[in-house]
Amino acid sequence: MAPQYAPSLRSRLAPLLLFLQTGNVKVDGETFSNFYAEFQDVNVIVILGFGFLCTFLVRYGFSGSGFNLLVAVMATQWAIILNGIESWYYRGKIRVNLRSLVVAEMCTASVLISMGTMLGKTNPVHLIIIALLEVSGFIVNEWVLQTLLKVRPLNSIMLLHIFGAFFGLMLTWILYRKGSEQRFEKEKFDSKTGLFSMLGSVFLWMFWPTFNSVLVDDRTPGRKLGAVCSTYLALAVSAVTAAAISLLSHPKGKLNLIHMQSCILAGGVAVGVSMSAVHQPWEAMTIGFSAAIISTIGFQYLKIHMLLAFQCHDTCATLSTHGLPGLLGWLSHLLLQIRDSDDHTMAIRFAVFHICTLLITITISLSTGFVTGLLLKWNFWRPPQSKKCFDDQAFWEVCNQ
Repeated sequence: MAPQYAPSLRSRLAPLLLFLQTGNVKVDGETFSNFYAEFQDVNVIVILGFGFLCTFLVRYGFSGSGFNLLVAVMATQWAIILNGIESWYYRGKIRVNLRSLVVAEMCTASVLISMGTMLGKTNPVHLIIIALLEVSGFIVNEWVLQTLLKVRPLNSIMLLHIFGAFFGLMLTWILYRKGSEQRFEKEKFDSKTGLFSMLGSVFLWMFWPTFNSVLVDDRTPGRKLGAVCSTYLALAVSAVTAAAISLLSHPKGKLNLIHMQSCILAGGVAVGVSMSAVHQPWEAMTIGFSAAIISTIGFQYLKIHMLLAFQCHDTCATLSTHGLPGLLGWLSHLLLQIRDSDDHTMAIRFAVFHICTLLITITISLSTGFVTGLLLKWNFWRPPQSKKCFDDQAFWEVCNQ
C-alpha cells in the first residue's frame, strides 16, 4: 500500500517549485573566458560530489542523488536572488555572472552539508524548505559579519562548513525520532553503494582546491596558486592520515571505507576556513594532519555519543566531517594570525573580532535550524513514517526492489 503522504506531494511540491521559478535577472557575460573552468569545478563538487556521496544507503540511492540535485538547483537560484537584492534595489535588475553563480553555489554547499544530518528521514518538501531557510540564514550571517565586524567576504563565506554542520545538528535534534538509538531497518550500506559514495568523495577530493581558491583575490601575485597548493597538500596529508588511523583502529588492521570517504576531505575543509592565514606548505600539512585525526576519531566515537547523549541522529556524521575540521580551521586562522602580528594591540583586537565571528555564526545557524525544525514538525508537510525512512520506494518508481 502506498504511503499516505506521497500523493500529498502533488499538491505541495509541484506548486512550490513552480512558484519559485520567477525572477528579474540580467546576465552579465564579461568574465566568461576567465572564470568558466573554475565555475565548472565548483559545479562538479555541488552536483556530482555531494550527489554521489549521499548514495551510500542501500535503498536510498535515487533519493540521495536526485534530491541533492533538486535542492542544489533550488538553493542556488534562491541564493542568487538574495545576494542580488542590493543590485535589484538600486538598478531594478539582479545581475548574474559566473562569479555570482559560484558564490550562490557555495551558499548551497552549506545546505548540502546540513542535508547529510537528515538524509533518509525527510521528504522533498522538507528539503526545499530547509534549503530556502538555511540559505536565507547563511546570507544574513554573511551580511552581519561583513557589515558589523568588517569580515572579508572570502572569510565569511568559508564558514559554510561550521554553519551547515551546526544548522544540521539543531535540525536533527528538533526532528529526533524515538527509537533512533537502534539503527533503522534500512539504514545500511553494501559494497555497491559504498563504491558510488566513494566516487563522490573522489570528485570532492579532486576539485576541492578550486572550491577553496575560486574566490581568492588573484590581483595579489601567487595568492590563488598558494591557495591551490595549500589545499592539495592538506588533502593529501589528511587522506594518508585517515587511512593510517583507520588501520590502527580496526581490530584486524583493515581499512574502513566509511572512514576514508568521510575523513579524507577534513584537511581541505580546515585549510579552507583558515586560507587567508596559511602562507607556508608546512602550515597546510600540519592543519591537514590534525584535521584528519580529529575527523576520524570523531566519526568513530562522537556520532554514537551525540545520538545517546543529545538525541542527534546525524546520518552522515556531518559534525565529524565538516563541523570539527571547520572549527579546527577557525582556530588555526586565529593562531596563525596572532603569530604573524607584530602589534599586540592589533592581535588582541583581531582575536576578539575572530571569536565574535564564530559566536555569531554558531548563534545564527542554531537559531535558523531551530526555527526550521519547529516549522517542519508541523504534520502538514507529511513527514515519512519511521518504517518508510531510508527507502526510495516512497518517492520514486523503483523496479526489482
